[in-house]
Order: sequence, then C-alpha cells, then structure tokens
Amino acid sequence: MKKKHPIEALIEQGEHQQLDFKFEVSDSKKIARTLSAFANTDGGRLLIGVKDNGNISGVRSEEEYYMIEAASKMYTRPEVPFEATRWEINGKTVLEIYIAPSPEKPHLAPDKENKYKAYIRVSDENILANEILMLAWEKKHMKDGTLVKISKPVERLFAYLDQHPSINVGQFCRVGHVNYYTARNILSDLLAIDALQYVVIDKRILYERVPGNDKLAL
Repeated sequence: MKKKHPIEALIEQGEHQQLDFKFEVSDSKKIARTLSAFANTDGGRLLIGVKDNGNISGVRSEEEYYMIEAASKMYTRPEVPFEATRWEINGKTVLEIYIAPSPEKPHLAPDKENKYKAYIRVSDENILANEILMLAWEKKHMKDGTLVKISKPVERLFAYLDQHPSINVGQFCRVGHVNYYTARNILSDLLAIDALQYVVIDKRILYERVPGNDKLAL
C-alpha cells in the first residue's frame, strides 16, 4: 500500500482552527491577518497551492513565498515569524507555512481600512480580538504581574460560573453590578492570571473557568 504524503494527510483534515488552504496569495495585507490570528491563538499552518475543496493546484512561482514574507515583515506588528517548506506532490508544488503560537501577542495586522488590529483564529476564520483580550495580553507582559482583588463582583462572577458554562461582558455587568470599564478590567485581570479563558461562540467572545484550575479559589 502506497504511503500517504504528509501534506495529503493534512489536507484530508479539511480547514480548521490550525489549518488554512490558499489557492494563491495575491494580497499580503489580507494574509497578514491570518498570520496574526494564528500567532495570537494556537499557531497553525497555511497550505498554499491548495484549493478550498482540498484539490492541489500547486503554486505558480516564487512570488507566493515573497508575498508571505512581505505579509510578515511589512504588515504584522510585531513581526510574526514563520517557517516555510516546499513539498512536491505529483509534479505540483505546495508551500507549507508554519506559524507557532506566540508569547509576544498581540500581533497586529491591517484591516480593510488599513487600521492595525489583532485577530484570533476561530474554526476556519479570523475574527477581531476585543478590548478585553488586548488588555489581558498586555497585562501578561507586565513585569510585576497582575494583582486580583477578591471583590464582591469577582465573587458574583464565579458564583454565576458555578451555574453557567460561560459569561459575556454584558452579563457580567448585570450580575456583578458593575459598569463596562470595571467589568473589562476584572475580566482582563482574570484572563491574565489564567483564572479564566476565552471561548468564541457564534463569533461572540465569552469567558469561562479554566478546567482544573483552582488558582483563584473563593
């Protein structure tokens, strides 16, 4: 039995959070958003020269690599590093681009109006990170760490999460009896110390307990 090529095995998975197919790369700014999303989430791979349906079309020239390089060097801030591998399959070339999850998040890339924003990877899409995630990432980089006060709103938040799988910022405002500014700061603090994690449902960012994490036992 003929051994399956590693790229063919990847393609069989279909596009998902850590795998994206590109027939070609024609817009470095657009691909920069994918690099940002992979780096800001769990990393991933771009397979260039593969159609959305998984058929291998092959890359046409060196131009594809230079477009990725331009996306990384010119349009991601800070720059998202990548590793490139060329694969030959049945006479066609597939360019594999690997992006590791980054400790330097957030990585920004230009949106359609050329404003630099952070993206996260959800299923097979790139969506905008919100203000709370941005704050949490910034707090993770603080040398002095993040101090979380066990206040009444925090107690109400975890009491709610004892009964519900997740919460959004609006719900926390109501449950915690706090304004948006306070809710934003508390949620970003708890994300920064890994007492909470984010989850995306229907393109909405929600917050949930980290399973098995008793870092903030109340």
